[in-house]
Amino acid sequence: MTKTYYACVYGGAGKKISETIIDQVRILGNIIADNGFSLVYGAGDTGCMGAVARGVKEKGGYVLGTAPAFIGTYESLFPCDKFVQSENMSVRKDFMEKHADIFIITPGGIGTLDEFFQVLTLKYLKRISTPIVILNLEGFYDSLLTLIDDLVSKNAVIEGIHSLFDVVESVHDPVFTKHFNAIKGGA
Repeated sequence: MTKTYYACVYGGAGKKISETIIDQVRILGNIIADNGFSLVYGAGDTGCMGAVARGVKEKGGYVLGTAPAFIGTYESLFPCDKFVQSENMSVRKDFMEKHADIFIITPGGIGTLDEFFQVLTLKYLKRISTPIVILNLEGFYDSLLTLIDDLVSKNAVIEGIHSLFDVVESVHDPVFTKHFNAIKGGA
C-alpha cells in the first residue's frame, strides 16, 4: 500500500488579503501536488485556504478538509475530495496535526496564529518532529518574527526557538523541495 503524504497548510479565509499573496498561495498548492503530496487543511473556500486548495486541484491533487459544522456560518467550504466534520475547533486541529507530514503557515489571522503556536509548542516539547515552514509573503509575518525575537530577548522563549521552523519569502524557495524529498525518503 502506498503511503499518502500530507502537507498541512494553515492560512486565513479572509477575502481582503492581497491578490498577489492569494496567487502565490495557489502556486504553493500546485507545488504541493507536483511533489506528490495531498493537502489537509481547514476546508475553507476563500482567502489563502481556498487558494491552496484550488492550486492542489489544478494539478490533480487530493484535498482533505475538516471543519466543525458551525464554520459554515462564517465562511464557505471548498468542495474537498473528502470532508470530515469535526466536533469543534480543537478536534479540527488534532485531525490536521495527525495527518500532517509538513506544516506550512501561509498568511492568516488569529486562527492561523493559534494553529502555528500549537504545532510550534508541540515541536518544542518533542511531541512532534514535523517540519514547520512560515511562508512570509510580502513580509506578512515580519511583526510575528519580531515578536518571537523580542520574547527570546526577554528570556520568555528559548534562544533556539528559531531552529524549530523555517521562514521563507517565496513559494519557490528550495526549502520546500528539501522537506518534501526528506519526508518521502529521498524518493
